[in-house]
Amino acid sequence: MTIRTRFAPSPTGYLHIGGARTALFSWAYARKMGGTFILRIEDTDVERSTPEAVQAILDGMQWLNLEYDEGPFYQMQRIDRYKTVLQQMLDEGKAYYCYTSTEELDALREAQRVRGEKPRYDGRWRPEQGKTLPTPPAGIKPVVRFKNPKHGVTVWDDLVKGKIIFDNDELDDLIIARGDGTPTYNFCVVVDDWDMGITHVIRGDDHVNNTPRQINILKALGATLPQYAHLSMILGDDGQKLSKRHGAVSVMQYADEGYLPEAVINYLARLGWSHGDDEIFTAEQFCKWFDLDHITPSAAQFNTEKLRWLNQHYIKQTDNTRLAELVKQHLAKRDVQVSDSPKLEAVIALYKERVATLLEMADEAEVFYTEVKPAQELLDTHLTPDVIPALQELAAGFNEVVWEAASIGALIKTVLAKYNLKMPKLAMPLRVILVGKTHTPSVDAVLALFTKRAVIERLKRYV
Repeated sequence: MTIRTRFAPSPTGYLHIGGARTALFSWAYARKMGGTFILRIEDTDVERSTPEAVQAILDGMQWLNLEYDEGPFYQMQRIDRYKTVLQQMLDEGKAYYCYTSTEELDALREAQRVRGEKPRYDGRWRPEQGKTLPTPPAGIKPVVRFKNPKHGVTVWDDLVKGKIIFDNDELDDLIIARGDGTPTYNFCVVVDDWDMGITHVIRGDDHVNNTPRQINILKALGATLPQYAHLSMILGDDGQKLSKRHGAVSVMQYADEGYLPEAVINYLARLGWSHGDDEIFTAEQFCKWFDLDHITPSAAQFNTEKLRWLNQHYIKQTDNTRLAELVKQHLAKRDVQVSDSPKLEAVIALYKERVATLLEMADEAEVFYTEVKPAQELLDTHLTPDVIPALQELAAGFNEVVWEAASIGALIKTVLAKYNLKMPKLAMPLRVILVGKTHTPSVDAVLALFTKRAVIERLKRYV
């Protein structure tokens, strides 16, 4: 059997972390098993689906490097197929027209609530042997309902949660087509999974309640049932469930905030799955190790600090040329143009051990390509009268020194000794004047990134 998995997002918003993890696990399982990974866009919610949301999904998948083998398939392009299957089910008596109005349904549910019953459709238009149905009322476009089994149970062995059982008498007859003929979500999913030969449905556990309905429709169609694996929810840093309405952000926001895709992939892989004590691994290793047996059924906790730690690791490991291209994009958004003096790769080489995101790297790099205006408070604190003569001598000495970190550092030590000063007394004002900050890597290495002329001009401006 060829393993076939799918990621089937609804384009009613961005691709968020929960969806990205579902996509990752589905992709990884297909890769591990030598199978096929399919992308399907479930866009039958016409009022809420948008082209921008579709593009956001495609952009997120591309950024994460989750390549799909087939698709993207769009449900709205498959309407004719759904209508064919609907008609087949009507012809075979596995579905029926229901003329109950919205007002009648509201009244029915209210009466059931008053009696303390679970609100549900009562089957008034369901054909039964010996039952006489009312005459269809004029002016009402009927919905199509699935004739769900009235008795017995629907059972499946969930690959994450174990055996799950639903009593069929708890499931009312699901609407599978609206009054305008548009098929509904649960019906389209079933037909798609059937037609596309999906063998494993890996998705969030908010779909558990949909599964018995989908299984019963699949059985009615005579289709082979896929295996189901329902992933536990993800809790945010605050312990609340992540969702589009609470805490979850777009995958592309992590790109905007300076995270590397490999760090996000590595982090997502550990949200509810583990391979021993391994914390850091590549996507290739993940695909090699991944299995459904080690997915935990309990909720996973998102930890932003852990993601930052991973991102910092990947920044340290990443080639400076690639980092420079990415940082240049962040600087361009600020209208900062990068020149060859200094080369951005050199700035990155000096700072990459000190930052956790590319955004932080851009913050550090920006001062080398813009006019820095130190805060007056910092100047007042560090540019004191007792240090100005030393800075003046340093500026004069810079004219003669070979412009490299070692020579710059030797000159600074000479001036420190002459004026009986400790390193911070010179290093702090130098940092403030040149980069507007008090914390940088070794001050001689920072000075060496600037041109000699730029350093002397900035010093003379203040001393």
